[in-house]
Amino acid sequence: MGKHRLEKRRLHTLPRRRAAVATAAAAAAATMLGAPLANAAPTPITQNGTIPAPPRTQISFQNSVTGFHAGTTNENESRPGLSIVKMYIADYVFAHGTPEDQAQATQMLRFSDDRIASQLYAKYPNSINDTAGAYGLNQTHGAAHWGNSTTSTADSVRYLEAKKHQNPSDPVLLALASASPVAADGYRQDYGTATLPGVLGTKFGWSDDRSSINATASYGSDFSVAASTYGNAQQLTNDVQAAFAPAPGSAVPGLAPGLAPGMVDYPARQAAANALGSIPGSSASQPAAQPLLDAIPQSVPVPAPLRPLLP
Repeated sequence: MGKHRLEKRRLHTLPRRRAAVATAAAAAAATMLGAPLANAAPTPITQNGTIPAPPRTQISFQNSVTGFHAGTTNENESRPGLSIVKMYIADYVFAHGTPEDQAQATQMLRFSDDRIASQLYAKYPNSINDTAGAYGLNQTHGAAHWGNSTTSTADSVRYLEAKKHQNPSDPVLLALASASPVAADGYRQDYGTATLPGVLGTKFGWSDDRSSINATASYGSDFSVAASTYGNAQQLTNDVQAAFAPAPGSAVPGLAPGLAPGMVDYPARQAAANALGSIPGSSASQPAAQPLLDAIPQSVPVPAPLRPLLP
């Protein structure tokens, strides 16, 4: 009996191991193939290492974990900084200002308040240039009026990455993470890089006429991204969305929902459920199996030539 039980145990263990391997493989495939796991960095589309975008638009991206950086060919162009430079003013005030001014700096960032920006910049006129010098922001230059200052998306990303590495709870980052849906002047803060998956905080900027120039600088747990365009907020959003691989469930004209060219859908969760269901006497619907299955995306995009090789 002992030998029979041992052999039976081995026979039942083998399918379980195979199922476990298949389930783990499905989860690993989901991760490697860019499935939108929690807080996962978006994936920029690159051509020879460069993010494609219309000349009007400037985009920069960096993965905090791998150090991978990508940008448009014009990412180092010094452009009107708009309210993006309020990050640099606030950075200086948080380091050198009074508690009252620091509280004002938080409000300035959350509501992109021009009145507060003017007050703080008058009191700390070197704040933009000093911050630029401290973080190596070579395309960032202060002006007599903060609104005429310049910066680049490459500088914005460099700055955000430095802040995250120095202190993930930095007051600048916390303020951006609690940005108001509507700015002090009534402009909606819900466009550009803020629309990418995994974004935790964003600084928004726009020209006085609201349509000539728009910009955003965002960060997530494992990435930073910034974009600027000579155009309105919707144009910026469109250019940003086109520059990143679409997340599953999003629509791309002329393609199946959520799929980039050359990619097909792979039912990762169903593949794992089938593997679990192959275990004698077990079922993928058992409560113990559900948390494992829930951790696997319903589907992930895979290169079309790879699909026939997957179970």
